[in-house]
Amino acid sequence: MPKIATMERCYILFGSNMGDRERLFADACLLINNRCGRVMEVSTAYESEPWGFVADEWFLNRVIAVDTELDPEDLMQKLLEIEAELGRVRHPEQEGYASRPIDLDILYFGNHVIQTESLTVPHPRLHLRRFALVPLCELIPNFVHPVLNKTQRELLQDCPDTSEVKERFI
Repeated sequence: MPKIATMERCYILFGSNMGDRERLFADACLLINNRCGRVMEVSTAYESEPWGFVADEWFLNRVIAVDTELDPEDLMQKLLEIEAELGRVRHPEQEGYASRPIDLDILYFGNHVIQTESLTVPHPRLHLRRFALVPLCELIPNFVHPVLNKTQRELLQDCPDTSEVKERFI
């Protein structure tokens, strides 16, 4: 994959349903700002039902807009390092979804479409997840998905996910 030499705006989804979720978010933003690029915007905090599995605790979700000079795979590597530093342990043998203290996903990287062994951008399940689309609609409602050719508003309107996503007042 060729290196992207210019500054790109990317959108990163933060999720957490374990521990001090607000503190984890603040720590993640600080580390992202220091290691990945400048945090430019942050969505409202939302609480959402666990998606794809059953858990007692709901997720805190936010979308972060970051201007970065990193290429997408380097950015993803740094995000994985931040997750580990903040307590996420990945178990390769585990199948499916599980509760976690932190999850950082690249939703968009500019208008780029990226498909490598380790990374797919736009996020391949973005259009199926209300917990990602609701905060994206807050930040970039008219941004057109470069593969599906729909705005974030249209994706949310068409989203088959009926799980609850509610604004959290912190």
